[in-house]
Amino acid sequence: MLIAGKRVVIAGYGWCGKGVASRARGMGAKVIVTEVDSVRALEAAMDGFEVMSMKDAAKIGELFITLTGDMHVIAKEHLRVMKDGAVICNSGHFDIEIDIKSLKQLATKVEKDVRNFVDAYTLPGGRRIYLIGEGRLVNLAAAEGHPASVMDMSFATQALASEWAVKNRKKLKAEVYEVPNAVENWVANLKLASMGIRIDRLTAEQQKYLTSWDHGT
Repeated sequence: MLIAGKRVVIAGYGWCGKGVASRARGMGAKVIVTEVDSVRALEAAMDGFEVMSMKDAAKIGELFITLTGDMHVIAKEHLRVMKDGAVICNSGHFDIEIDIKSLKQLATKVEKDVRNFVDAYTLPGGRRIYLIGEGRLVNLAAAEGHPASVMDMSFATQALASEWAVKNRKKLKAEVYEVPNAVENWVANLKLASMGIRIDRLTAEQQKYLTSWDHGT
């Protein structure tokens, strides 16, 4: 479909949502962001996107992409008011971000594979809603997944973080931990080197300044 000029609704403005919103804008879309987090909603607004509730966005959106990690972000109340021809998909979590059960209940007719990976749901009154990839992660269910040049960093980070957890298991409590900065930096430096990219390094003077408080106002 032609993205330029379409109202694309991005549900969730975390790291994934930010990337998809930016990509959609780059393709000429009129991007709308929906959020439940006030700080992220403000970030989206300050980044130049229109921000509103899903209840309002559902009435005017043409392509919906959920990226929240939560369930029923697109719910029955939203499906009831969507425009004829609306396309919905999920790129954030399992196949529960869209309330597919309610979509099936609302539909008077379901047509499988009207195009590759696309199912058409006809609602009362003749409106049609198109679901991509059965609501599963669209980049996996309806595409070819992640490029190796991204997954190498992901797997390296996971492996090294697991190694760190094993080595430090005796002093770790049963809770969630951030990936250590040393691991992230090691992977990032290797990746930059493999790409032939060189970056600046802090001088001793700069390092001293950043760790002190006796300069400035």
